[in-house]
Amino acid sequence: MENISPLIEELDLKIKSLLDESTYKKNQAYINIIFSPKSDFIVNGRIDSVKVVQTLKDNGLLNLYFKKPKELRINFHTSDNPLFFVKIMGDALRNIGYYRYVTKESKLNESGFTWSITLKAEYVTDPQVLQRELYNSGSKIVDVIRHTQTEWTFSVDMRDAFLAVDMLIDGEQVELNRSLYSYWLDVSGIQKLKIESSYRNSWYPYITYFDASLHLLKVVKRDTKRRAMYLNIPQNAKYIKISDIYTLKNIKDSLYLTPIGER
Repeated sequence: MENISPLIEELDLKIKSLLDESTYKKNQAYINIIFSPKSDFIVNGRIDSVKVVQTLKDNGLLNLYFKKPKELRINFHTSDNPLFFVKIMGDALRNIGYYRYVTKESKLNESGFTWSITLKAEYVTDPQVLQRELYNSGSKIVDVIRHTQTEWTFSVDMRDAFLAVDMLIDGEQVELNRSLYSYWLDVSGIQKLKIESSYRNSWYPYITYFDASLHLLKVVKRDTKRRAMYLNIPQNAKYIKISDIYTLKNIKDSLYLTPIGER
């Protein structure tokens, strides 16, 4: 049987690092009770940091709320593709209600890639909420680090990551409703795509293709207003982004997509 003693020690250090020193000392006996058995907090040879944070929070030992809004810094770290990572994290943040954040730093070195953002917030990002959202893209949080009350780091495993977008299927028409954001879709299963624009739109197409790792493959732009576009999907394209050269406000109404040909 695997010796988990070093991991038990690591778990103790993780719990301690997430709490103020006085809180930890005052509640040490209680902490031993709520983290028993400690093996429940070890998964696949690592500490389940999300479960640790949730346990401390559920038992009133870790308060993620501030008395008043503060500037919160969140660092997201991965050892995988930076472009893909920022896209997945950006989508996840938007889906949990984070819109007004500022990129503070992007850093790539031998340890991986770190994307740091800041925002005015009333509470720290709940790891369990973020974890649920990341699961939708095949990603998972593998570590949570508390530097200070207002600075946290989330390490994310993206080895099985994908964009949580709709997949276009031959013969199944799709209507894209008005949106503040560009439209992302999975085109890996089709050969061609017809896009029709509502007469209420003033659409100047801006089409971008990406492979499965989100490397740019091809860009199609038209500086004249279009009612329809007929596209041949590049062979190794996984994703398509549909936008407007000037502003998405030009798409006042729907776009209608007709996928053609299976591959």
